[in-house]
Amino acid sequence: MNTETNEALPSESPITILIAEDEESNYLLLKTILQKHCNLLRAKTGKEALALFKENCVDLILLDIKMPEMTGIEALGEIRKMNKDIPVIMQSAYVFDSDMDAARNAGASDFITKPINLKIFKATISKYCPSFVW
Repeated sequence: MNTETNEALPSESPITILIAEDEESNYLLLKTILQKHCNLLRAKTGKEALALFKENCVDLILLDIKMPEMTGIEALGEIRKMNKDIPVIMQSAYVFDSDMDAARNAGASDFITKPINLKIFKATISKYCPSFVW
């Protein structure tokens, strides 16, 4: 498990985003986009995502569908047993209708595709965290 905190953020409890992403390059892209604006937690597996979610106060989750140990959809099912309201945005490079349907059925708030379209990504984050400042 990897916890990354941005020390330069103001102390008025900034937004914390949990990124569940096993691919280093995909994580580094998300980190580059987000790190100046919020605190980041990183999980490389679905099981790590669950553990970090249980241990931390998280405002939003970016959850990859294809991950080792436990898929994002399985992790989402477990997260929804604990919290029905947290925004969970599923991510996938492989956009199949069946994946999108499974994600929606498991309780996904939204879905974004890889490669990330920056405009759509920012709009999606802002939709679920209106106080987020870019």
